[in-house]
Amino acid sequence: MSKHYRRFSSIAAVRDVAATVSPVDIPKIFGENTLTLETLKARLPKAVWKELKKTITDHEPLNEDVADVVAVVMKDWALEKGASHYTHWFQPLTGQTAEKHDSFITPNQGGGVIAEFSGKELIQGEPDASSFPNGGLRATFEARGYTAWDPTSPAFIIENPNGSTLCIPTAYASWKGEALDGKTPILRSGDALNRVAGRALGLLGDSGYGRVYATVGCEQEYFLIDQEFYYARPDLIQTNRTLFGAKPPKGQELEDHYFGSIPQRVLSFMMEAERELYRLGVPVKTRHNEVAPGQYEIAPIFESANVAADHQQLTMTVLKNTARKYGLVCLLHEKPFAGVNGSGKHTNWSMSTTSGLNLLEPGEDPHSNLRFLFFATAVIKAVHDHQDLLRVCIASAANDHRLGANEAPPAIISVFTGEQLADVFEQLINGSAKSSKRGGFLGLGSPVLPNLPKHAGDRNRTSPFAFTGNKFEFRAVGSSQSVSFPITVLNTIVADAISSMSDALEAERDKGVDLETAVGTVVGRVLKSTYHIVFNGDGYSQSWQTEAAKRGLLNKKSTMEALPLFATTKNFELFERFKVLSHAEVESRAEILVEQYFKTINIEGETTENMARTMIVPGVVRYLNELVAVVERTKALGLDSSGALATLTAVNDGLNDLTKALAELGKQNAELGGDDIHSKAGHVYRNVIPAMGKVRAAADQLEKLVADDYWPLPTYRDMLFVR
Repeated sequence: MSKHYRRFSSIAAVRDVAATVSPVDIPKIFGENTLTLETLKARLPKAVWKELKKTITDHEPLNEDVADVVAVVMKDWALEKGASHYTHWFQPLTGQTAEKHDSFITPNQGGGVIAEFSGKELIQGEPDASSFPNGGLRATFEARGYTAWDPTSPAFIIENPNGSTLCIPTAYASWKGEALDGKTPILRSGDALNRVAGRALGLLGDSGYGRVYATVGCEQEYFLIDQEFYYARPDLIQTNRTLFGAKPPKGQELEDHYFGSIPQRVLSFMMEAERELYRLGVPVKTRHNEVAPGQYEIAPIFESANVAADHQQLTMTVLKNTARKYGLVCLLHEKPFAGVNGSGKHTNWSMSTTSGLNLLEPGEDPHSNLRFLFFATAVIKAVHDHQDLLRVCIASAANDHRLGANEAPPAIISVFTGEQLADVFEQLINGSAKSSKRGGFLGLGSPVLPNLPKHAGDRNRTSPFAFTGNKFEFRAVGSSQSVSFPITVLNTIVADAISSMSDALEAERDKGVDLETAVGTVVGRVLKSTYHIVFNGDGYSQSWQTEAAKRGLLNKKSTMEALPLFATTKNFELFERFKVLSHAEVESRAEILVEQYFKTINIEGETTENMARTMIVPGVVRYLNELVAVVERTKALGLDSSGALATLTAVNDGLNDLTKALAELGKQNAELGGDDIHSKAGHVYRNVIPAMGKVRAAADQLEKLVADDYWPLPTYRDMLFVR
């Protein structure tokens, strides 16, 4: 008699969760939980507002007297919103956010309390600096660190059923002033980009443009599964991905999920998540089903890079918190399920000015748009000169599962320009650009359908860095990543390219060469030396792997291959020259990336071994016991037991394979590989990952043999399709 050992129920997961979000007036609620510039302007004295605006828009130093007045306004606004506490909300090098809550209350002489908040408390906080990743910048006994208010990113309210908290975006640094976070380098790199882009615009004859800043919009992909399954999967709880799971008969083969009708429960979740993001001032624009079953996407409108990075962290938090209200769990891991598409965070990057110019807008005639040609070429040069940094900034144990697969670009860094720009650039390489290809109109063969304007170039989803109209899309960024490091790298390497090209342009102008000829000369020269980074073909093809090697392009397929490229003389000099990261700050981040890789794989290895020994092996043994009993009884009755015996033999052989693989994994888990973090990371890369793969292969094969009610884990069939 079969006995059910499952700790979960697919039936229980099919629950009706009614939508709790009534229709909303988006313009009315947008930013209501954010201390916007309009609110500050209305509440601050005019003189104080004038001074604060200089800091926010022109990045002038903050006046401490202004901070005292802003603190009072911020406190009063927060109290009106029901806040009892405030926190300096920052981005330590964990890839997530951190916060320590303090009450507004201060005892008074009468034995009661009053609500107070000073400029000093607004400007500076003091969390522990040795308990977060620091890459050796802080020893255990060196605990002091500081958070510093970032006036350029608005404060906001996080609500809880039992109260609210004022969150103040801040930078985070050590007692010695080293950056220990993601925000500080973004701000520094943004300043560098403004300096060099401003110089370039001056050389190009542009004036009155204001400040130059990077703009970013991140497309966030994610999976949703029922919490009934999540809590029955220790691998999801511990590592955010499934360490076991046989491929189901149906996955994404029929392409029927992509852009399909959104399931009711999922749509209800999306609506509430969007409402909360609107209230926080996050300009989310798009929602849809993604390619894999159970996979979805949310995307915002462009914002300044620093604010976009903060909003990206908020988006991930809101998605995870809101999902729980609907009996769902939001999985942000790059590859939570093997065999189906993983998730990315396509980071769309451009440059704009406070006067409203997009420096990467080609216009109707890109061949004659000197500003566009100069800055677009600078981006190509940046990618060419710093392939190493672009590969490092998206390197992680999680992203290793995704890069190079059907849903993600290869590990080779290249640029896609599209047909129109490729034609213009090739003209420049060969002399001068005289024309631009036109897109025309696309007729659809029926008089009732409109003629659609056709773009002059296609898109290429196999490219890691693609031009998509008036921006570049960095498709290789991982879904669970903080975008702060990739943004910092993009800002810095483009600043480097602009600076170099500005030097060359200035030299040409000093010779008396007219502007158009000088720009054509500089752009043509740069393109000739860097154009082999441009590839407009199929990035998934084997021929591209061969061609990229011939071109001398980097192809570091794993994190452990990529990370040694970071802390090099070239990169030390680059970050120090633009005052983005010091030598010590680069070294610390390089160390942290290795440490995070080791810890991630170590946790996965231990979890794999534990689940296999305590869940899968016992379930298989119980099933074997039942098969043995069946075989013995049928033989005793003189019946043909060949079918049961064949099943028994297959399961027993599979169990033997699993226990053999488990023994090897246990050995490798116990062997740390050395005393330093680099040796340990090398060990888990070379030995633990292959051992985990063998355990999984044996277990996944057994999943196809063992009776469903004996298998202790929710299957892919359950998790991906029960919604």
